[in-house]
Amino acid sequence: MTGAIKIVNSARGFGFIAGDDGVDYFFHRAELLGLPLEELKAGQRVRFETHMTKRGPRAAAVSEA
Repeated sequence: MTGAIKIVNSARGFGFIAGDDGVDYFFHRAELLGLPLEELKAGQRVRFETHMTKRGPRAAAVSEA
């Protein structure tokens, strides 16, 4: 799956990705592969895996697109 960074909260260690499928995916800094959370910017293109959790859609294995 691909998408763009929507929001990053560096202080709390998470953010959201706007997937190309129209769904917003939560991600935690632990899921970033070679991407420092502090360097992510809104609109940056990323590639990721998706998982559905009881709290909603989540991104995993997030890397540069």
